[in-house]
Amino acid sequence: MKKIIYLFIFLFSLEITSLMAEEKMILKLTYGEVEIELYPNKAPNHVKRFKELANSGKYDGVVFHRVIEGFMAQTGDVKFGNSNSKDFNIALAGTGGSELPNLKAEFSDIAHTRGIISAARSADPNSANSQFFICFESAPHLDRQYSAFGKVIKGMEFVDKIKKGEPNSGAVSNPDKIISLRSK
Repeated sequence: MKKIIYLFIFLFSLEITSLMAEEKMILKLTYGEVEIELYPNKAPNHVKRFKELANSGKYDGVVFHRVIEGFMAQTGDVKFGNSNSKDFNIALAGTGGSELPNLKAEFSDIAHTRGIISAARSADPNSANSQFFICFESAPHLDRQYSAFGKVIKGMEFVDKIKKGEPNSGAVSNPDKIISLRSK
């Protein structure tokens, strides 16, 4: 009887583990590959949008237009920030998004710590679209104010190498870009 109970517990734990398994992405930068885990159980719509844009190649060539030392690196403007597009305009990068509708906020208990990936937006909490940022350090003032949906789990040293912008604005004149971003 004990063997059956142990077997049941073991199989149940395997099932729970598979249900909790996070989805993963690979972000290729000039400096190396970055592995990201996504949290669809915390921000399902943001994860779905991120994967949709990534797997369709929309993030390929998009610049890190706002990078602030000790804070975060922002990218994801697929309209004006894509260096491969005829619409690329570094002066407008950060003001555009995708052709898809904006997303409603999905605030959670995920703390904005080093490596967290979160949705960039305007002052309206329900204005996230395609842009996102990666935290260099903890930023607790963003907790429950921005929709965190993933985390860098390998390769943060490559994110750290992304060219930094002006100290106040974070504007980068000759920015690094995403080489590719796809599901693992």
